[in-house]
Amino acid sequence: MEISLVLGVLVGAVLGLTGAGGGILAVPALIVGMGWTMQQAAPVALIAVAGGAAIGALDGLRKGLVRYKAATLMVLAGLPFTSIGISVASGLPQAWLLGLFAGVLLIVAVRLLRQSRGAEICTDKAWAHLDAASGRFHWTWSIALLFASIGAITGFMTGLLGVGGGFVIVPALRRFTDLTMHGIVATSLMVIALVGSGGVIAAVAHGANLPLMMTALFALATGIGMLLGRKLAARLVERHIQIGFSMVLIVVALGMSLKAFVTA
Repeated sequence: MEISLVLGVLVGAVLGLTGAGGGILAVPALIVGMGWTMQQAAPVALIAVAGGAAIGALDGLRKGLVRYKAATLMVLAGLPFTSIGISVASGLPQAWLLGLFAGVLLIVAVRLLRQSRGAEICTDKAWAHLDAASGRFHWTWSIALLFASIGAITGFMTGLLGVGGGFVIVPALRRFTDLTMHGIVATSLMVIALVGSGGVIAAVAHGANLPLMMTALFALATGIGMLLGRKLAARLVERHIQIGFSMVLIVVALGMSLKAFVTA
Protein backbone atom coordinates (compact mmCIF):
# COMPACT_ATOMS: atom_id res chain seq x y z
CA MET A 1 0.00 0.00 0.00
CA GLU A 2 2.85 2.41 0.85
CA ILE A 3 4.42 1.67 -2.53
CA SER A 4 1.25 2.67 -4.36
CA LEU A 5 1.12 5.99 -2.46
CA VAL A 6 4.72 6.85 -3.32
CA LEU A 7 4.21 5.87 -6.95
CA GLY A 8 1.04 7.93 -7.16
CA VAL A 9 2.71 11.08 -5.82
CA LEU A 10 5.59 10.69 -8.28
CA VAL A 11 3.27 10.12 -11.25
CA GLY A 12 1.12 13.11 -10.31
CA ALA A 13 4.16 15.35 -9.92
CA VAL A 14 5.38 14.42 -13.40
CA LEU A 15 1.92 15.06 -14.83
CA GLY A 16 1.83 18.49 -13.19
CA LEU A 17 5.31 19.38 -14.42
CA THR A 18 4.94 18.25 -18.03
CA GLY A 19 1.23 17.87 -18.79
CA ALA A 20 2.25 14.84 -20.81
CA GLY A 21 4.10 12.29 -18.73
CA GLY A 22 1.86 11.06 -15.95
CA GLY A 23 0.02 8.42 -17.93
CA ILE A 24 3.20 7.19 -19.54
CA LEU A 25 4.78 6.54 -16.16
CA ALA A 26 1.66 5.36 -14.29
CA VAL A 27 1.37 2.06 -16.14
CA PRO A 28 5.03 0.97 -15.83
CA ALA A 29 5.02 2.17 -12.21
CA LEU A 30 2.16 -0.18 -11.40
CA ILE A 31 3.65 -3.03 -13.44
CA VAL A 32 7.04 -2.81 -11.73
CA GLY A 33 5.98 -1.55 -8.31
CA MET A 34 2.89 -3.72 -7.85
CA GLY A 35 3.70 -6.65 -10.14
CA TRP A 36 0.55 -6.19 -12.25
CA THR A 37 -0.01 -6.99 -15.92
CA MET A 38 -0.70 -4.30 -18.53
CA GLN A 39 -4.39 -5.20 -18.51
CA GLN A 40 -4.58 -4.80 -14.72
CA ALA A 41 -2.54 -1.60 -14.56
CA ALA A 42 -4.14 0.32 -17.45
CA PRO A 43 -7.60 1.13 -15.97
CA VAL A 44 -6.18 1.95 -12.52
CA ALA A 45 -3.60 4.23 -14.12
CA LEU A 46 -6.33 5.93 -16.16
CA ILE A 47 -8.41 6.67 -13.06
CA ALA A 48 -5.44 8.18 -11.26
CA VAL A 49 -4.20 10.17 -14.24
CA ALA A 50 -7.69 11.42 -15.19
CA GLY A 51 -8.29 12.55 -11.61
CA GLY A 52 -4.93 14.28 -11.37
CA ALA A 53 -5.41 15.89 -14.78
CA ALA A 54 -8.84 17.18 -13.73
CA ILE A 55 -7.25 19.05 -10.83
CA GLY A 56 -4.73 20.67 -13.16
CA ALA A 57 -7.41 21.43 -15.77
CA LEU A 58 -9.61 23.20 -13.22
CA ASP A 59 -6.63 25.32 -12.21
CA GLY A 60 -6.03 26.12 -15.89
CA LEU A 61 -9.68 27.02 -16.42
CA ARG A 62 -9.57 29.35 -13.44
CA LYS A 63 -6.56 31.11 -14.95
CA GLY A 64 -8.09 31.26 -18.44
CA LEU A 65 -5.42 29.02 -19.99
CA VAL A 66 -7.60 26.20 -21.34
CA ARG A 67 -8.76 26.43 -24.97
CA TYR A 68 -12.00 24.67 -24.08
CA LYS A 69 -13.52 24.57 -27.59
CA ALA A 70 -10.46 22.83 -29.00
CA ALA A 71 -10.35 20.53 -25.98
CA THR A 72 -14.04 19.65 -26.35
CA LEU A 73 -13.58 18.75 -30.02
CA MET A 74 -10.58 16.54 -29.20
CA VAL A 75 -12.58 14.79 -26.48
CA LEU A 76 -15.61 14.16 -28.70
CA ALA A 77 -13.36 12.71 -31.41
CA GLY A 78 -11.28 10.69 -28.96
CA LEU A 79 -13.93 8.92 -26.90
CA PRO A 80 -15.13 6.49 -29.65
CA PHE A 81 -11.55 5.52 -30.44
CA THR A 82 -10.87 4.70 -26.78
CA SER A 83 -13.13 1.65 -27.00
CA ILE A 84 -11.40 0.60 -30.22
CA GLY A 85 -8.03 0.80 -28.52
CA ILE A 86 -9.24 -1.30 -25.59
CA SER A 87 -10.59 -3.95 -27.95
CA VAL A 88 -7.27 -4.11 -29.81
CA ALA A 89 -5.31 -4.33 -26.53
CA SER A 90 -7.45 -7.22 -25.27
CA GLY A 91 -6.45 -9.28 -28.29
CA LEU A 92 -2.69 -8.63 -28.11
CA PRO A 93 -0.17 -10.75 -26.16
CA GLN A 94 1.34 -9.20 -23.03
CA ALA A 95 4.82 -9.09 -24.60
CA TRP A 96 3.54 -7.13 -27.58
CA LEU A 97 1.85 -4.54 -25.36
CA LEU A 98 5.00 -4.13 -23.28
CA GLY A 99 7.10 -3.76 -26.43
CA LEU A 100 4.72 -1.16 -27.87
CA PHE A 101 4.81 0.76 -24.62
CA ALA A 102 8.60 0.73 -24.57
CA GLY A 103 8.65 2.03 -28.14
CA VAL A 104 6.33 4.91 -27.23
CA LEU A 105 8.54 5.80 -24.27
CA LEU A 106 11.64 5.97 -26.48
CA ILE A 107 9.88 8.13 -29.10
CA VAL A 108 8.78 10.60 -26.44
CA ALA A 109 12.26 10.63 -24.87
CA VAL A 110 13.97 11.38 -28.19
CA ARG A 111 11.49 14.17 -28.95
CA LEU A 112 12.10 15.79 -25.56
CA LEU A 113 15.88 15.60 -26.00
CA ARG A 114 15.61 17.26 -29.42
CA GLN A 115 13.50 20.05 -27.96
CA SER A 116 15.90 20.56 -25.07
CA ARG A 117 18.75 21.03 -27.58
CA GLY A 118 16.93 23.88 -29.27
CA ALA A 119 14.98 22.02 -31.98
CA GLU A 120 11.95 24.16 -31.21
CA ILE A 121 8.79 24.34 -33.24
CA CYS A 122 8.42 27.43 -35.42
CA THR A 123 5.04 28.90 -34.59
CA ASP A 124 5.15 31.04 -37.76
CA LYS A 125 4.25 27.87 -39.65
CA ALA A 126 1.50 26.82 -37.24
CA TRP A 127 -1.86 25.83 -38.71
CA ALA A 128 -4.04 27.16 -35.91
CA HIS A 129 -3.43 30.75 -34.86
CA LEU A 130 -4.83 32.66 -31.91
CA ASP A 131 -6.50 35.98 -32.47
CA ALA A 132 -4.39 38.64 -30.78
CA ALA A 133 -7.44 40.52 -29.51
CA SER A 134 -9.74 37.72 -28.35
CA GLY A 135 -7.16 35.03 -27.57
CA ARG A 136 -9.28 32.49 -29.47
CA PHE A 137 -8.47 30.34 -32.48
CA HIS A 138 -9.44 31.35 -36.00
CA TRP A 139 -11.74 28.39 -36.70
CA THR A 140 -11.95 26.76 -40.14
CA TRP A 141 -12.90 23.25 -41.28
CA SER A 142 -9.23 22.32 -41.63
CA ILE A 143 -8.51 23.49 -38.07
CA ALA A 144 -11.49 21.51 -36.78
CA LEU A 145 -10.20 18.42 -38.61
CA LEU A 146 -6.76 18.96 -37.08
CA PHE A 147 -8.08 18.95 -33.52
CA ALA A 148 -10.41 16.02 -34.24
CA SER A 149 -7.46 14.00 -35.60
CA ILE A 150 -5.37 14.76 -32.51
CA GLY A 151 -8.30 13.66 -30.35
CA ALA A 152 -8.83 10.42 -32.28
CA ILE A 153 -5.17 9.40 -31.97
CA THR A 154 -5.22 10.33 -28.28
CA GLY A 155 -8.33 8.24 -27.66
CA PHE A 156 -6.91 5.19 -29.43
CA MET A 157 -3.62 5.33 -27.52
CA THR A 158 -5.52 5.83 -24.26
CA GLY A 159 -7.48 2.65 -24.84
CA LEU A 160 -4.56 0.65 -26.24
CA LEU A 161 -1.92 1.41 -23.60
CA GLY A 162 -3.85 2.93 -20.70
CA VAL A 163 -2.07 6.27 -20.97
CA GLY A 164 -3.52 9.75 -20.68
CA GLY A 165 -2.49 10.75 -24.19
CA GLY A 166 -0.63 13.92 -23.26
CA PHE A 167 2.42 12.66 -25.12
CA VAL A 168 0.30 12.99 -28.29
CA ILE A 169 -1.52 16.21 -27.43
CA VAL A 170 1.37 18.34 -26.19
CA PRO A 171 3.77 17.88 -29.16
CA ALA A 172 0.88 18.17 -31.62
CA LEU A 173 -0.26 21.48 -30.13
CA ARG A 174 3.33 22.72 -30.05
CA ARG A 175 3.74 21.82 -33.72
CA PHE A 176 0.42 22.97 -35.15
CA THR A 177 -0.66 25.91 -32.94
CA ASP A 178 0.88 29.05 -31.50
CA LEU A 179 -0.44 28.44 -27.99
CA THR A 180 1.90 29.23 -25.13
CA MET A 181 3.33 26.23 -23.28
CA HIS A 182 1.17 27.03 -20.25
CA GLY A 183 -1.93 27.00 -22.46
CA ILE A 184 -0.85 23.75 -24.12
CA VAL A 185 -0.36 21.99 -20.79
CA ALA A 186 -3.66 23.24 -19.38
CA THR A 187 -5.59 22.24 -22.52
CA SER A 188 -3.84 18.86 -22.59
CA LEU A 189 -4.83 18.21 -18.97
CA MET A 190 -8.50 18.90 -19.73
CA VAL A 191 -8.48 16.44 -22.64
CA ILE A 192 -6.65 13.84 -20.56
CA ALA A 193 -9.18 14.19 -17.74
CA LEU A 194 -12.21 13.70 -19.99
CA VAL A 195 -10.83 11.09 -22.42
CA GLY A 196 -9.26 9.19 -19.51
CA SER A 197 -12.59 9.12 -17.69
CA GLY A 198 -14.24 7.77 -20.82
CA GLY A 199 -11.49 5.18 -21.06
CA VAL A 200 -12.16 3.98 -17.53
CA ILE A 201 -15.88 3.57 -18.29
CA ALA A 202 -15.05 1.68 -21.48
CA ALA A 203 -12.56 -0.56 -19.65
CA VAL A 204 -15.12 -1.48 -16.99
CA ALA A 205 -17.65 -2.18 -19.75
CA HIS A 206 -15.08 -4.55 -21.28
CA GLY A 207 -14.83 -6.44 -17.98
CA ALA A 208 -11.90 -4.74 -16.20
CA ASN A 209 -11.73 -5.55 -12.48
CA LEU A 210 -10.62 -2.59 -10.33
CA PRO A 211 -9.22 -3.10 -6.79
CA LEU A 212 -11.19 -0.28 -5.17
CA MET A 213 -9.01 0.51 -2.16
CA MET A 214 -5.73 0.41 -4.10
CA THR A 215 -7.24 2.43 -6.93
CA ALA A 216 -8.56 5.11 -4.55
CA LEU A 217 -5.22 5.45 -2.74
CA PHE A 218 -3.25 5.63 -5.98
CA ALA A 219 -5.65 8.24 -7.39
CA LEU A 220 -5.49 10.33 -4.19
CA ALA A 221 -1.70 10.25 -4.17
CA THR A 222 -1.63 11.23 -7.85
CA GLY A 223 -3.82 14.24 -7.14
CA ILE A 224 -1.49 15.36 -4.36
CA GLY A 225 1.49 14.90 -6.66
CA MET A 226 -0.27 16.93 -9.35
CA LEU A 227 -0.62 19.91 -7.03
CA LEU A 228 3.04 19.67 -6.05
CA GLY A 229 4.10 19.39 -9.69
CA ARG A 230 2.09 22.44 -10.74
CA LYS A 231 3.79 24.51 -8.02
CA LEU A 232 7.26 23.24 -8.94
CA ALA A 233 6.74 23.86 -12.67
CA ALA A 234 6.80 27.64 -12.14
CA ARG A 235 10.20 27.43 -10.42
CA LEU A 236 12.04 25.07 -12.75
CA VAL A 237 13.59 25.65 -16.18
CA GLU A 238 11.61 23.87 -18.91
CA ARG A 239 14.79 22.59 -20.58
CA HIS A 240 15.93 20.92 -17.35
CA ILE A 241 12.51 19.31 -16.92
CA GLN A 242 12.66 17.93 -20.47
CA ILE A 243 16.15 16.47 -20.07
CA GLY A 244 15.42 14.90 -16.70
CA PHE A 245 12.11 13.44 -17.84
CA SER A 246 13.64 12.04 -21.05
CA MET A 247 16.34 10.26 -19.06
CA VAL A 248 13.69 8.68 -16.83
CA LEU A 249 11.73 7.56 -19.90
CA ILE A 250 14.77 5.91 -21.47
CA VAL A 251 15.49 3.93 -18.30
CA VAL A 252 11.84 2.86 -17.98
CA ALA A 253 11.74 1.93 -21.69
CA LEU A 254 14.76 -0.33 -21.31
CA GLY A 255 13.13 -2.00 -18.32
CA MET A 256 9.87 -2.53 -20.22
CA SER A 257 11.77 -3.95 -23.19
CA LEU A 258 13.55 -6.43 -20.93
CA LYS A 259 10.25 -7.44 -19.36
CA ALA A 260 8.71 -7.90 -22.83
CA PHE A 261 11.64 -10.13 -23.84
CA VAL A 262 11.28 -12.25 -20.69
CA THR A 263 7.50 -12.48 -21.10
CA ALA A 264 7.66 -13.52 -24.77
